[in-house]
Amino acid sequence: MINKKYLNISEVSKILQIEEYKIRYWDSVDPKTNKYRIEGISTKSKGGTRYFNKENIKKLEKLKSILYDGKNHIYSIKLADKILS
Repeated sequence: MINKKYLNISEVSKILQIEEYKIRYWDSVDPKTNKYRIEGISTKSKGGTRYFNKENIKKLEKLKSILYDGKNHIYSIKLADKILS
């Protein structure tokens, strides 16, 4: 992994092999509940730019493995959030 304190979304996308749009979706607010779909995925600057530290990246790795790992596909992001919490 790169030895910077914070990485941007394109760096994280390349490292974890997750498309940027998926990371943005997971890190967005659900209009039905007005809550983040998955809490604590990124750190945002005042301008709204997403940055990712080691803890954020670990959480993304876990989320990716829950949703996409092997033959046990779990398609529900709500279920994945409960497992992460």
